[in-house]
Amino acid sequence: MIYRPVPARLPVPAGLGRFLVLTTVFICAACGLVYELELVALASSLIGDSVTQASVVLSVMVFAMGMGSLLAKRLRGRAALGFAAVEAALALAGGLSAMALYASFAWFGQARLALVAFSLAIGVLIGAEVPLLMTLIQRIRRQDAGGAVADLFAADYVGALVGGLAFPFLLLPVLGQLTGALLTGTVNAAAGGALVLWLFRGDLSVRARWGLLVANVLVLALLAAGTALTGPFERAARRAVYGEDVRVAVQSDVQEVVLAGGGGSGTPLTLFLDGRLRVSGRDELRYHEALVHPAMAGPRRRVLVLGGGDGLAVREVLRYADVASVTVVELDPAVLRLARTDRDLAALNHGSLRDPRVRTVAADAFEWLRSRPADQAPYDVVISDLPDPGITSGAKLYSQEFYGLAERRLAPGGRLVVHAGPVGGGARSRVFWTVEATIRSLGLVTAPYRVEGGAPAVPGRRPDGRGAEPDDWGFVLAARESISPQLPVDHPPLRSLTPAELAAAAGAVERGREPGLTPSTLMHPRYPE
Repeated sequence: MIYRPVPARLPVPAGLGRFLVLTTVFICAACGLVYELELVALASSLIGDSVTQASVVLSVMVFAMGMGSLLAKRLRGRAALGFAAVEAALALAGGLSAMALYASFAWFGQARLALVAFSLAIGVLIGAEVPLLMTLIQRIRRQDAGGAVADLFAADYVGALVGGLAFPFLLLPVLGQLTGALLTGTVNAAAGGALVLWLFRGDLSVRARWGLLVANVLVLALLAAGTALTGPFERAARRAVYGEDVRVAVQSDVQEVVLAGGGGSGTPLTLFLDGRLRVSGRDELRYHEALVHPAMAGPRRRVLVLGGGDGLAVREVLRYADVASVTVVELDPAVLRLARTDRDLAALNHGSLRDPRVRTVAADAFEWLRSRPADQAPYDVVISDLPDPGITSGAKLYSQEFYGLAERRLAPGGRLVVHAGPVGGGARSRVFWTVEATIRSLGLVTAPYRVEGGAPAVPGRRPDGRGAEPDDWGFVLAARESISPQLPVDHPPLRSLTPAELAAAAGAVERGREPGLTPSTLMHPRYPE
């Protein structure tokens, strides 16, 4: 049976009514895309591996949108009421999705099930919008199906463009993920409710009108309550994730930066970047001594540190009196600022970033290396102190192209040292040896080594285990000529590393070498998390 929509009784001329429907399409499309981007951003931050999480969210949502379109066929007879109910439910689900995912991760230790559930729910509701709006616009003024679809999709796509640009440039930096999602839900509910309760009020019985009004008021009240509680909620969730001793929590343009412990708390200072433990005062000395000192066995007047915005690798570099200059390239200026100004972090790095020999640059390491003039003075030592290569968003910093740029900046006799993640076993071991194979593919001679972690896991951090210190750290030392991991003859006194231990560590890691691995490139990254 062919469904033929009954002409609507409108309080305004048909042309104005049609414009209001298309305006609502525009607003709802913008809100819908914000929900999608919010889920992708949160999934990447909380779960990691941005490519996988984006693929899961988008594929599940597109599938669900198809299901929603089919389900909406049953609502065409009461399209106005159905559309208002869909928008109220979508505003509630989308507005609260960020808070729900964060809560699931903070208190239950995982967010994957919540991610899939919200992707399905939001996708079904978004998919139901267009068929219902198509019915409503046809009830205002009959036109050929192709023209109506073209008008609807034009408004929908323009709205998606606005929502897609508003999320990274307005909502996220100004309001943050939680408040941004809640405000988007508020706009969504207000637009959908206003369209139906005013423009299509003639389609509603008195009972339906009051029921719809009460439902929208409740949705708006819940979203307003969520907005008012974002501060206490974030503090409680951070305590659940990081423990009770959180001192600093900053959402920069790049990531969430959290400092916990230190001072008079009785627990070691810890630095988390997007929830991943980056520095632990329990054993950072062991990590940074192992990273820096083997690379300093040779010329070292000019040193380049890629990453390392916490200043701890620089602290070890500056222990050599003949170092003339150190350049630190750190993506996040918030990390550099904390390393200079936070009392406990500055004490841990011995105020290294305030040394006159040190120059800091807030930039992406890949882009910075690529933009260096060819005739600029090269570096004797390049230290790559970057997050684990298993994090997909940072895979380009462990690519053949990246190491090729770093190799071009090496002076004759220069050395490159790379933090390559834990050696361990299984998939993590494969990641480590892929880093080594990628560096070796450039014709550099490599000398891999590892050191055992020096402290037990931090209690109370990250119920999914991402807050614990690794069992070991793997490094790859590289140069254009034969090289081996050894301490300089004139090395300063070390507290956690000895020449004998370093030699034994190099031998032990060689016995676990995985041959035949393919180098990682920008087009073919080889680092699954």
